[in-house]
Amino acid sequence: MANVTTQIRVMIVDDHAVVRRGLADLLAERREFSVVGEAGSVQEAIQVASTTEPDVVVLDLRLPDGSGIEACREIRTARPETKVLILTSHADRNALFSAVMAGASGYLLKDLDPQRIQDAVRTVGEGGSLLDPQMATEVLERLRSGKAAHPADDAFASLSPQEDRILGLIADGLTNGEIAQTLSLAEKTIKNYVSQIYSKLSVERRSQAARLATERRMRKAQQD
Repeated sequence: MANVTTQIRVMIVDDHAVVRRGLADLLAERREFSVVGEAGSVQEAIQVASTTEPDVVVLDLRLPDGSGIEACREIRTARPETKVLILTSHADRNALFSAVMAGASGYLLKDLDPQRIQDAVRTVGEGGSLLDPQMATEVLERLRSGKAAHPADDAFASLSPQEDRILGLIADGLTNGEIAQTLSLAEKTIKNYVSQIYSKLSVERRSQAARLATERRMRKAQQD
């Protein structure tokens, strides 16, 4: 927790350099902040966080090599005292819940007033939380009911039966062409489905979707 005499060390993670520079300039307006690092991908975020040891990581959800949720989980696991503030352009309730379950202290949209972003970083840096009361209540209810066993569960629930079927085939190692043959659909149609799956699971690569699907299979097998 930062005090009035100690600057809040901030790291900024976004795949757009212009956005990172804008946030850095915004935070530089206040003496209480010190930007100690920047990153543009999940892997870079994890590496930079381990060397700079920031108090707060301002983190975008959509990154070139994966989801910011993955980065949040890794950073918080390695250094629990580091707080994570999600700053994204996408208002997605499932992503919000997954971010909270991954250890994020807040979830904000990029179109907020600049001063509110500054205040949010300060609040999180001082150990506060920026969770909507209703969301906090829902998180507790899901934890109590056992429905939050894994942060991706909500995302899986948002898949249509056909998307879920295709995800299973991805996990089996089939290509889009092979999936198209299996389901008697056009390969272009499969590509569209795959894009929707990536979006709902907050991933960017096939290997990440396959890993999540495989982990879900393992959890189900253990429960049976």
